[in-house]
Amino acid sequence: LVPRGVAAATHDDMEATLAGVCGITLSTWSSKSRSVPGWATSKSCVVLVGAGCGRLVAVLDGRVVPLVGGALALSGLGRWDNARAELAPRWEGHGDGATRRLSEAWAVATVWSTGAAWAGFLSLVFERGGVVSMVAAAVGALALATSSGVSKPGGPRRRRIDRRPRWKAGARRGPAAGWRFASGSASHEITGREASVALTGEPAGRQIWHFDESRGGEAPPATFDPSLNPNSSDLVLRQQRVEAYGAAAPTAEEDPLRRGLLFYRMLQTDEGHFAGDYGGPHFLSPGLVIVWYVTGKRDDLLCPRRREAMTTYYLNHQQEDGGWGTHIESPSTMFGSTLTYVALRLLGLSPETDDAMRAALAFIRAQGGALYTSSWAKFGLCVLGVMDWDGHESVPPEMWLLPSWCPFHPCRMWCHARMVYLPMSYLWGRRWVYPAADSDRTIAALRRELYLDDYDAVPWTQTRSLVADFDNYSPVHPLMRLAQRVLLAYERSSLLAPLRRAARRRGVAFAARYVHAEDQQTNYVDIGPVNKVWNMLVAFDDPTRPDAAVAFAKHALRVPDYLWVAEDGMKMQGYNGSQCWDTSFFTQALVESRLGDDPDLRDCARRAFRFLERTQILSTETSKASPAYAFETAASRERWFRHVSKGGWPFSTSAHGWPISDCTAEGLKSVLAMQQGLACVRAEPLPAPRLADAVNVILTLQNADGGWATYENTRGFGWFEWLNPSEVFGDIMIDYSYVECSMASAGALKRFHELYPDHRAPEIRRALARGNAFLKSIQRPDGSWYGSWGCCFTYAGWFGIEGLVDTGDDPSTSPGVARACAFLLSKQQADGGWGETFESCFDKTYSPGPSHIVNTAWALLGLMAGRSPELAAVERGVDFLVRMQLPSGDWPQQNMSGVFNRACGITYTSYRNVFPLWALARFRNIYKPALAAA
Repeated sequence: LVPRGVAAATHDDMEATLAGVCGITLSTWSSKSRSVPGWATSKSCVVLVGAGCGRLVAVLDGRVVPLVGGALALSGLGRWDNARAELAPRWEGHGDGATRRLSEAWAVATVWSTGAAWAGFLSLVFERGGVVSMVAAAVGALALATSSGVSKPGGPRRRRIDRRPRWKAGARRGPAAGWRFASGSASHEITGREASVALTGEPAGRQIWHFDESRGGEAPPATFDPSLNPNSSDLVLRQQRVEAYGAAAPTAEEDPLRRGLLFYRMLQTDEGHFAGDYGGPHFLSPGLVIVWYVTGKRDDLLCPRRREAMTTYYLNHQQEDGGWGTHIESPSTMFGSTLTYVALRLLGLSPETDDAMRAALAFIRAQGGALYTSSWAKFGLCVLGVMDWDGHESVPPEMWLLPSWCPFHPCRMWCHARMVYLPMSYLWGRRWVYPAADSDRTIAALRRELYLDDYDAVPWTQTRSLVADFDNYSPVHPLMRLAQRVLLAYERSSLLAPLRRAARRRGVAFAARYVHAEDQQTNYVDIGPVNKVWNMLVAFDDPTRPDAAVAFAKHALRVPDYLWVAEDGMKMQGYNGSQCWDTSFFTQALVESRLGDDPDLRDCARRAFRFLERTQILSTETSKASPAYAFETAASRERWFRHVSKGGWPFSTSAHGWPISDCTAEGLKSVLAMQQGLACVRAEPLPAPRLADAVNVILTLQNADGGWATYENTRGFGWFEWLNPSEVFGDIMIDYSYVECSMASAGALKRFHELYPDHRAPEIRRALARGNAFLKSIQRPDGSWYGSWGCCFTYAGWFGIEGLVDTGDDPSTSPGVARACAFLLSKQQADGGWGETFESCFDKTYSPGPSHIVNTAWALLGLMAGRSPELAAVERGVDFLVRMQLPSGDWPQQNMSGVFNRACGITYTSYRNVFPLWALARFRNIYKPALAAA
């Protein structure tokens, strides 16, 4: 019906337009560049620009070279930035992204020109592929345009946790009475008494436990009963701190807020931070025991007293079925059980003489033996020599030799995963095995005990993918299974042997250098406990280092940084503590209490402020004198894939050296709040350039989606999660944007901007607007947010609501705030409190539990930040907190409130004090007066 010429023209226009829209969609989706402003990636802009590109393609009539040439010319003005894993303008600093309009304009032009080049190629494909190729491209573009962002955590899970942990009732004995806590400079002095090498880095915040033989080796009366609560109450520390403070508990104080503050001040260390148990995972300390064993059972790693206290901890947490969970509130898993059983065997226990060991071995064998534990546990078994390396999937160090712009380069991984697989790649590449494994009687016994078949008859390669069903939180994706089979073929190929050997040598050498760089940048603390122990083994083994013995000795000095003593024994913490994180929350609560200048509390405030000042990374003279400072150059950061560190705040200590977006933000918020709100610290404020350094860290960490991740920008793609080999953890492959990090970062920028309105004002305003859009994009239809670092929806609800308000929403008119408050109010329980279990995190759906003081405080903080008009509901929550307070001013320890990697819980004993105090302070001094005024 249409004249042939008109139909042909219409078809050509449609083909060119489709090619343009698909090309711009592909370019925008793949760039991930924060330098590109949000309007340039909006759907309407993509369609309009895509249509324009289509016209350009039609005018060029299939000539692709000009389009490619234009894209290459614009790209040539940029350089690859490892910190951001993106093309960045040459005139911007390393990791800075776009700090000026010219940079944004270049980034937009580069993305659009790249999209035009893609459009040219697609038009050629359409000419040859016809309607089928056009439909395929259209469907693909639509899928990309409508897909949820990678930072949406999804949920609920189809496979939910269906088992519960169970312990035999009864109190267990604790560790011997001689354990003493030390922190700061005192901890350095104690460590240095018998050390041949010196500790480096800022001592503030360091905390260790040492044994004082003069106080006796007998255990105090048993108080720990995991059948009632598997979380320790941190009684050993708290009793020592109260004793050292030298004053009675403030039981006579009638005001619950003041009583709680007066009690908590007694727990403060001399240098100003608040110490606490950050334990919970069961899979951490067994790695340390394995490294202690294979490196010669040295007392400077684990002295007899430590080994005794660790044994106590393991036995105290054994469950009725004989096993151990991945963490203290988890039902028994093969991951936790296999590693803990092996650790106890290495520490001297045997199933031949010990009932607990017989029960543990029976549990392991009932699941099919150690062949069915997870890959991280199998790695430790291979190092120990009780599993053949053929039973572990490939971790090729050659991957580090790929160009850093390659989509598969490990530098794109989330830093915690990257820094774990780094030493793993070295040890796997070396096929490192305990040298005395074949002659060691304990190893021989483990080879018999852990397997149902004869050890020498196990077909190791065929067992690589075996894992117990209840360990399999994140089943390995078929794409990763295929990659693992390809790597196995690569390992077996005789044709590729010469290339493999050469690449392996270079990959192993690079991994060793990278491990050494991580050690120096963190003063041998390392980013976390898992890579800490494997880095230590790399230092022990590395034949290229003449100072290997010195490096190993420096590692040994930092082992106590991770060990914690409580009434359940000695455990390995999930970090070297949460000192800065906990202190920054407390100081904000103190400011809102309006009691910080009280004569009984102002010394506490001053010490906390001084601690935060000393904890800012690479900002004090002591930290600048450490080896870490030399790694802060742009060239060094580029070489070792590090984001800017100077000016950030850590989760734990300055010596640790890894800044995090929310820790930097909470540190900055705390310093600003104290300088503005407390006269006792106002006379010695933090210099403005140091505040600006912190703002720089926060601004550069904002992602392309408008949110903030943890340590780095989101460097990888969503499909990276298809390559997750861990089985037991979820969403570990890239650094996602989180509601918690986004709220904290935006709040810090807002408060800084109010005080320093001329400093990088356009950038901060744009960052806040983009942060607001991100928070709204990940809010669930029911008004909730999923919490990734705390349990769970009450935690995220507080962050989400406060984040929306900080980024510009009026709480009285904001639909997002109203929905979030309605969600929280719908979960309030009859006693006025809120309660969630760890299952909320695991299953990604709200799992109610008994009312919990920390969940209640989080819900109240969120409702009050959102100016909820439901005063009666808020008052009922406050009354619950007051009723739960102990006469001493403390609160009881309830179930764990922390989580990481979706599937592992962790303990924060400080939360039971900090957040109830904050909620009481906000209710009295901000929320109730604001409602009255309204």
